[in-house]
Amino acid sequence: MVDEILDIQPTGEGEHLWLLVSKRDQNTTWVAGLLAKLAGIPRNDVGFCGMKDRFAVTSQWFSLHIPGRDLDMNCLDHDDFKILKVARHNKKLRRGMHQGNQFKIVLQDFAVTDILFRDRIELIIEKGVPNYFGEQRFGHDGNNLNEVQKLIQLDKLKGNRHGTGLYLSAARSWLFNLVAAKRLNLTNDDLIDETGPLWGRGRPATEGQIAAIEADVLDDWKDWCYALEHAGLKQQRRDLIMSVGNLAAQWIETDKVCLTFSLPSGCYATTLLREIAQLSRPINFAV
Repeated sequence: MVDEILDIQPTGEGEHLWLLVSKRDQNTTWVAGLLAKLAGIPRNDVGFCGMKDRFAVTSQWFSLHIPGRDLDMNCLDHDDFKILKVARHNKKLRRGMHQGNQFKIVLQDFAVTDILFRDRIELIIEKGVPNYFGEQRFGHDGNNLNEVQKLIQLDKLKGNRHGTGLYLSAARSWLFNLVAAKRLNLTNDDLIDETGPLWGRGRPATEGQIAAIEADVLDDWKDWCYALEHAGLKQQRRDLIMSVGNLAAQWIETDKVCLTFSLPSGCYATTLLREIAQLSRPINFAV
């Protein structure tokens, strides 16, 4: 279960209708398209803050741009989602505007001694975990990365306007993960407040030893760096360590545990879970 944490209070008036939507086993873009169709507006007039897991029960906010128009809420009835709240606001929801997400996840077939498990939970609460981009960023079996390489070879990794924005994000994320892994393997020091590169145009924000480490890691990926620089992206930085909020664990059965926690926007629950268990997803399962 994933619930979006939005720290913005709607004003109660404006051109945008905000909807808190609950969905199950549906992805965010699909629901956004349905809302646009049902409301009779262009897809680009529907906004949301972030992608939520498809195979889950999730709640998140969407915005519909309907200036000077009242919408009959009955027209938005659909079996694929449920509207929980409605509010007016003067701005469209955009990616990354939310504070984070609250998770409730059950791990099954989970075998570990309680003492070892509690020690790991306390360590995560105190130190955080590596802020890797989760494997879902890279597509099924990493196919997004294979597509990045093909697009770079064809000089077609150009961005959202050319339909390749997904692959730009995958490329940046992969390079960040490589640098993060190297930094983590080279030191036992606390890396809280340290950052790694989201590659793009501009001078690197590091110098000295850190700059040398990053340059060494990315030396074999010069064609990827070059493509990102010429795709219009500006170089940014991302925290190497992810802080985990309100982490708690409760045993349900001897081999089943429920985890609850919150993460900042842009962070992945799978990145936390990889520090707790070796994960596999059954082909058929119930949430």
